[in-house]
Amino acid sequence: MTVYLVGAGPGDPGLLTVRGAELLARADVVVHDRLSAAELLDLAPADAERIDVGKAPTVHRMTQDQITALLVERGLAGQTVVRLKGGDPYVFARGSEEAAALAASGVDFEVVPGITSALAVPAYAGIPVTQRFSSTSFTVVTGHEDPSSGDGTVDWDAVARIGGTIVILMGVGRWPQIAARLIAAGRSPDTPAAAVRWGTRPEQHTTRATLATLGDHELAAPSVIVVGGVAAEELDWFTVRPLSGRRVAITRARDQASALAAALRDLGAEVVEAPSIEITDPDDGGAALRGAVASIGSYDWLVLTSPNGVERTFAHIPDARALAGVQVAAVGSSTAAALARHRVVADLVPDAFVGEALVDAFPPPPASGGRVLLSRAAVARATVPDGLRAAGWDVDVVDAYRSRPVPLTEHQADAVAAAHAVTFASSSSVTNLCAAVGADRLPSTIVSIGPVTSDTIRAQGLSVTAEADPHTIDGLVTAVLATLA
Repeated sequence: MTVYLVGAGPGDPGLLTVRGAELLARADVVVHDRLSAAELLDLAPADAERIDVGKAPTVHRMTQDQITALLVERGLAGQTVVRLKGGDPYVFARGSEEAAALAASGVDFEVVPGITSALAVPAYAGIPVTQRFSSTSFTVVTGHEDPSSGDGTVDWDAVARIGGTIVILMGVGRWPQIAARLIAAGRSPDTPAAAVRWGTRPEQHTTRATLATLGDHELAAPSVIVVGGVAAEELDWFTVRPLSGRRVAITRARDQASALAAALRDLGAEVVEAPSIEITDPDDGGAALRGAVASIGSYDWLVLTSPNGVERTFAHIPDARALAGVQVAAVGSSTAAALARHRVVADLVPDAFVGEALVDAFPPPPASGGRVLLSRAAVARATVPDGLRAAGWDVDVVDAYRSRPVPLTEHQADAVAAAHAVTFASSSSVTNLCAAVGADRLPSTIVSIGPVTSDTIRAQGLSVTAEADPHTIDGLVTAVLATLA
């Protein structure tokens, strides 16, 4: 097998290359840095081993020699190993040392370039590293050299004289000495300078000053420092997004959270993923559902109340022609959209996306009687089956799936408590998150997807700040935006 040295980019998970994503999807082992975006680890198979070898300025989980030995060991064992490195593997990231060790040990390797922070971070801060009319070159230099080199090997006099823009990576710790060297070499003390911390991430912060005064501000790693006329530019597009600086916790099951998370991130929010539920098979393993679907033609209506119900049900309907003569009802536009992905157009979608509206909109049964198959979650309200039976329908209810609680780590619970808002897309997520975190620790801003979920929130003694209208993921995003923007 092969060891892949993959550049993860500077922080925004959207900056991972297509090749990097392809390799993560088939990795046996992911060896990752501290600066790798946590969301990228979700691209690896659920059973892939994840090994954190990240280094903080004063804390090293593994030395570089230990990391290199680990890559060689796993490569020789025949595993597909992704070494996920912040930025680009060959830009001040010691990727060449790892590659050399792999080559010397006879382990096949591939280098997948990543977007370097030297270019991405200034761009996210509204700083172009070059401008046609003023800065026609840029120099990328490390501020963190080999400790054994004494005063260092960077010729700061030459860097100062070459002109153009200077981009300094890992330079916060030695910034006073670097600034003094650049000024002594002829750079004007009034040259614009900027330090961008956690660039491309939601917590990005930019400090703007001059070469002489930047050190008067409180700087911290990880930061990219830009020196030159371009550092005065403020072509901001990243931090002016409506939810910039806002932290939003989402509680959907992990395999369902991507659309909500992506929409909130596009608006600038920092998303805290705290999946309080997971979707699993019902207690009977789906036996009742399989049996009902085997005789689907004996029913007049198939009623589905969620996208999960659609996917679980249609896993047993290989050919939509099996529904010939059977009408289909869907509670909510998301459920109808899930049906459409299976080339089935819902015959009935009530105007309001709740069970009561479905019962009100449902036609009366034929004079000879009629049968309804209701495929839904294992634990659900009795509104739909009771309402349809009261109207004269013969209703069979089968469990398509079950929502089970997911334990949160202490870190996840603390992150939820520190969020500006929390969103709930189901009653089960409310109950489980309150049990995992504590209702008294939840953010005061609570956004619900609909009235049923809102009732559960209030039953926990909490207040609903906003409710989605319509009761969809898009409506939930709009409600968050209206509340926090």
